[in-house]
Amino acid sequence: MDLVVILGDQLTPDIAALRASNPASAIVLMAEVGTETTYAWHHKQKLVLVLSAMRHFADELRGLGWTVDYVDLTDPDNSQSLDGEVARAARRHGATRILATEAAEWRVRELQRGWSAHTGLPVDIAQDDRFIASHAMFDTWADGRREWTMEFFYREMRRQTGLLLDGGGQPLGGRWNFDSENRKPARPDLFMPKPLSFAPDARTQGVIDLVNARFADNPGRLERFGYAVTRRDAEQAQAHFLSAMLPRFGDYQDAMLTGAETLYHSVLSPYINLGLLDPLALCRAAEAEYLSGAAPLNSVEGFIRQIIGWREYVRGVYWHEMPSYRDRNALEARRDLPWFYWDGQTDMNCLRQTIGQTLKTAYAHHIQRLMITGNFAMLAGIDPFQVHEWYLAIYIDAFEWVELPNTLGMSQFGDGGLLGSKPYAASANYISGMSDYCQGCRFSPRQRHGADACPFNALYWDFLVRNRDRFSANPRLKRSYMVWDRFDPDEQAATRAHAAGVLLALEAEAARRPDR
Repeated sequence: MDLVVILGDQLTPDIAALRASNPASAIVLMAEVGTETTYAWHHKQKLVLVLSAMRHFADELRGLGWTVDYVDLTDPDNSQSLDGEVARAARRHGATRILATEAAEWRVRELQRGWSAHTGLPVDIAQDDRFIASHAMFDTWADGRREWTMEFFYREMRRQTGLLLDGGGQPLGGRWNFDSENRKPARPDLFMPKPLSFAPDARTQGVIDLVNARFADNPGRLERFGYAVTRRDAEQAQAHFLSAMLPRFGDYQDAMLTGAETLYHSVLSPYINLGLLDPLALCRAAEAEYLSGAAPLNSVEGFIRQIIGWREYVRGVYWHEMPSYRDRNALEARRDLPWFYWDGQTDMNCLRQTIGQTLKTAYAHHIQRLMITGNFAMLAGIDPFQVHEWYLAIYIDAFEWVELPNTLGMSQFGDGGLLGSKPYAASANYISGMSDYCQGCRFSPRQRHGADACPFNALYWDFLVRNRDRFSANPRLKRSYMVWDRFDPDEQAATRAHAAGVLLALEAEAARRPDR
């Protein structure tokens, strides 16, 4: 008898481990375990999404003829560890072999590698072929290169899939990347579409009640839970995005607008990362929208690049560089994370808006993550591991393999430039240009120092000065250093003094963190 172990982010009927067995001679184990719900201080909505999607997927498998042994958190015999539940199920069913698909996260794969010694059974671990680039493919691409550049990797993925290529293998529209057309600020629009929301069914409501009772102190709120927890609903969300939002996604993908939590973003990443949607099929569906004339090329290319470009690339970086990657701190940033990241209580409107919506929905789009919460943490010299812990806990789509490189590498420059050629550092000028957040803020985006000065400004210049030896030769930052050098000495001193005051206040804010 095979014991097929399915993890909470492997909710795909044709996942490799299921293909390697058959319903007549296998038991599928799915287990909710305490260690997986507590390894990060997960947002309540993230817990509800994963647990409810797992329970619905178990029903889907049963409908396909599989026998599913489902262990929930309240089972009095639950060992509360993945290792313990695998061993317990193997004994319970008299298993002769354990089948699994390679876990997406390093720590869980290490658990899988110990299952044979733990149970005395052979363990077959299949590659997760839901991704385009295997570990070997990425390693072959990366090894020997002087520099890694996502753009070149992305082109390889385009060639591999044939997406948006003409008959001669050249990019449609004559360019690989239309990002320069995707930086328009948004304006309020009463008719702006929103992602589909799904009312919780009885099973999801039961999970909501469980999370409210068992994880009452976790961050986030559950009043607005409306994520898809079934494949059918996730596919409806996909169809809605393609028809209603994709046509304008490209233009406004970098924009931020008060009260517009999603703008034209898909909010499909949670479903892709759980296995409810197939990423390549989604890209082909987006391509079809362009080929039919329903969506412009800049939108479709930008969307596809996020999936077969960034998503595949950061996974490759993660597995190529782990386990040491999570401990890197190239900028030697040591400050503690301010407590307002957890409760949203700050006078800086951009941070209050971004964190506030995240506490309500467990979601913020990529520019909010990169240029608001991430940018501020990097400028302030926050320990990148603490920033990683926050991103992993707070976002609905965050699993370490995709979150860690995006946070520690791209957002915090903690890997020293492996993922990006420059730090994503910006002053209030960027935020003012790409959002309306500054209009509702008590701080002025035009002042570098003084009581009304936006903290982003002084911290931006202080960050550059602190790291001058590292970045002054960077061609993408030379102009900023030239601007700083033209400031008179009194202006420089006042700006840095203001930054010192902001940093001192952040230390007090970090100390506000209660014991938990």
